[in-house]
Amino acid sequence: MWNFKFLDAIATSYQSHVFTNVFDRTRVDKFCSISFQQHTFKTILLLKALVAIPFEPHLFGVTINVHLVLEYLAFFIAFRYYLQLRKTSTDLISSSNRLSIILGAAIGALIGSRFIGILENPTSVFRHGFYHLVNTKTIMGGLFGGLLGVELAKKIVNEKQSSGDLFTLPIILGIFIGRIGCFLSGTNEFTYGKVTTFFAGMNLGDGQLRHPLALYEILYLIPLFIICRILFYNGKLRSGELFQVFMIAYFGFRFVIEFLKPNVFFFLGLSTIQWLCIVCFMYYRKLFISIFKNAN
Repeated sequence: MWNFKFLDAIATSYQSHVFTNVFDRTRVDKFCSISFQQHTFKTILLLKALVAIPFEPHLFGVTINVHLVLEYLAFFIAFRYYLQLRKTSTDLISSSNRLSIILGAAIGALIGSRFIGILENPTSVFRHGFYHLVNTKTIMGGLFGGLLGVELAKKIVNEKQSSGDLFTLPIILGIFIGRIGCFLSGTNEFTYGKVTTFFAGMNLGDGQLRHPLALYEILYLIPLFIICRILFYNGKLRSGELFQVFMIAYFGFRFVIEFLKPNVFFFLGLSTIQWLCIVCFMYYRKLFISIFKNAN
């Protein structure tokens, strides 16, 4: 028999503020027998007490910003992965031009992430001031801004070769790691969904069951990475097409998932991110036409 005395002590101390953190007791009641549900619920309380959302661990009296830590970790691991791929792959772009392209991508991503982030909710800039302006960002704006930055850099250095394929897998990996940070941040980051009665609804920090959009995205990125990795190594796509496939697949997912997000700013019924997705689809319209022709 299990000894639940330890769980009793932990559950009692945490029950007041973890009671509905991610799991609702009524849901546990539905799936557990009457004799076992009490101990099952106490086990869940213990687990959620250890990883309560938002997850804000303390180290030597200092609160650790897990999202920021994972964000920097994502940049580091993604860049190291990129260097490894370039080392083991045939890159037709010279090192100097590749460096210019990376610089263009970084500047474009910096500007694009802030610009689109502000457009998600323009009125918040006036309410929260310059600090909010500097810290507001979105990966969607970063991706599309980075794309434009790359194209501008390639024009400046007169580079004709497609450059995106080597970035594709590292970008997916980086987003995956970053989204773990978003999920653990709960409602502290605007990556949560609307209030829902859906079985996957979680309490992300405000006491309400919401769509865990960051978790949905994490689950989506896993098969996307696997598929893109297969396409990267089988060599059947033309140069540059892998990155285009990724952009369409990712922006298509984000267009759909935005309907589950509690946005407050809309234009013609669509959010800023959804309009950016449409712009991306228009930008890659030639790939859509090519896919349609091949299908016929």
